[in-house]
Amino acid sequence: MTAAPHDERWIASPWNHGPEAPALDHEIKIHDVTLRDGEQQTGVAFSASDKIRIAEALAEAGVHRIEAGLPAVSSEDEKAVRTIANMGLPATIFAFSRCMIEDVKRAIDCGVAGVVMEIPSSRHLIEAGYRWSVEKAVELSIEATRFAHENGLLVSFFPIDATRAESEDYLSLVEAVAKDGHIDSLGLVDTFGVLAPHAVERFVRASRERLDVPLETHFHMDYGLGVANTLTAAAAGATVLQTTVSGLGERAGNTPMEETVVALKTLYGKDIGIKTEALTPLARLVAKLSGVEQPSNRPVTGKRLFQIESGIVSSWWRNVRESAPAEVFPYLPSLVGQEEPRLVLGKGSGLDNVKDALERLGMQATDEEISEILTAVKKRALELRGLLDDDEFRGIVRQVQQQKALSGPLTEQAVAAP
Repeated sequence: MTAAPHDERWIASPWNHGPEAPALDHEIKIHDVTLRDGEQQTGVAFSASDKIRIAEALAEAGVHRIEAGLPAVSSEDEKAVRTIANMGLPATIFAFSRCMIEDVKRAIDCGVAGVVMEIPSSRHLIEAGYRWSVEKAVELSIEATRFAHENGLLVSFFPIDATRAESEDYLSLVEAVAKDGHIDSLGLVDTFGVLAPHAVERFVRASRERLDVPLETHFHMDYGLGVANTLTAAAAGATVLQTTVSGLGERAGNTPMEETVVALKTLYGKDIGIKTEALTPLARLVAKLSGVEQPSNRPVTGKRLFQIESGIVSSWWRNVRESAPAEVFPYLPSLVGQEEPRLVLGKGSGLDNVKDALERLGMQATDEEISEILTAVKKRALELRGLLDDDEFRGIVRQVQQQKALSGPLTEQAVAAP
């Protein structure tokens, strides 16, 4: 990796940029699965119009591939896939499909360019979950992938539960499908998020050695490892990264696009063409339409991510905000479409938080008053168990200054008294 760890909008670690760092000189694309796997998060139901709005926003952000949905789910889903596929978006549109010819026919009718085709690959899931034989899974996959290819679709083969399968079972299944059916690219599918980071490179290498096709990642967040595993797989040669907006998805969700894209850009020096400034507006659109509230400190898009309560960090910010603002954050909010940093008032605030608020609101106070205002701010924040708004702060300033005006002379007499 040759990219410098410093940029005007971020400062990365120099440890990232040694001779042993991955080059990442191959093309990397984002394949967004928000409209399919993201909707599988409990309680999320997108209408066709919701999906169209999200697809437009994804394309505007520069997302390379959009998985528009599974047409076989419902007529509403089929309508959405068909509409998105025919909108002329600057993204390649895929449908999702089971390894069944009827599903593939629906995808063909919708006019998509490619299809992600799923089949279970772990023997225990095939036999216990589906009550199939492994032979049946292989036969269905061969028949359906061949049919999709013969009808002009790109085939991304998606072996469910690959990481919990015995390695030879998984590798034999995909090899058989590639030989007698058709596979344009292979999904490295960690359906239950159980792959540890140290195993990712070996998983990638074994898959590539057995099947010489482009590899795609599809990792879940059940242990919070999706981003780390996805980045590791990309460094090992994976060329397509399947993600969702804000990590929406089944159970704990899928690998979030925001963290993945920003990490590639700032930690690895790999710009893959996504407009990072669009990430926050995109995340907030999806949050609104999905009804899923995101944590205020969520990486990249959290609403309070660039609010500063800590007294010491507030002092840093006031010292560097004009000359070197990236000193206080891993990256500046402008990189990801967030509002500019703001000092806020809470229990952890310091004198510089108060000074900043006074300046912002056009108010003045003496050094002694500022100290008393800070004490009152901390007390009120404890009562609120949160932050103070501007009206509460103004009230505290007025109260402190009124008390000082009344008690000032008496206090001086008291000090002078024998």
